[in-house]
Amino acid sequence: MTLNETLKIIKHRRSVRSFKDEQIKDEELHLVLEAGLYAPNAGDQAWHFTVIQNKELLERLNLAAKEAAKQMDIEGLRELGNNEKFNCLYGAPTLIIVSGNEQSPVPLDADCAAANQNLLLAAESIGLGSCWIFFVMLAFYSPQGSELRKELKIPEGYKPYCSAVFGYKKAEVVNAEERKPNLITYIR
Repeated sequence: MTLNETLKIIKHRRSVRSFKDEQIKDEELHLVLEAGLYAPNAGDQAWHFTVIQNKELLERLNLAAKEAAKQMDIEGLRELGNNEKFNCLYGAPTLIIVSGNEQSPVPLDADCAAANQNLLLAAESIGLGSCWIFFVMLAFYSPQGSELRKELKIPEGYKPYCSAVFGYKKAEVVNAEERKPNLITYIR
């Protein structure tokens, strides 16, 4: 069986952690966001997308996340928080945060994750690099967390669940390694 374009994109997409300084085009951003809006959800599309392209604000988010990481019980996160060279956004020019309405009757982490995945696949389909970013979510648990939510205009009652960065790839990404064996069980 030959792979169609969708399956090729899924298999080819890799996390990119090295971006050119150039901002992505508005047309590309629109296509990525539109794909996010069409993600599967539990029926009420209870998400909100926040697009950040301001370099100063991106750096403040990075620093706030690192400050929160320094207080975490997880050693690896503390190490990243204390690493002066680490930038959790990898210098990408665009960050999209996916927040969910906390009043929704269904768990939103899955809906927001599905939307985030659509953003990543759409980016790959048009030649953009992307990377799912958990670390920056720590910024909302920092002392600046409430202030950042207001500044980012995250709607009242919405919680940031996931995010991804986007930009032009500095280099082509290598092929994916083979998947681990024994990850699928069939019961027929």
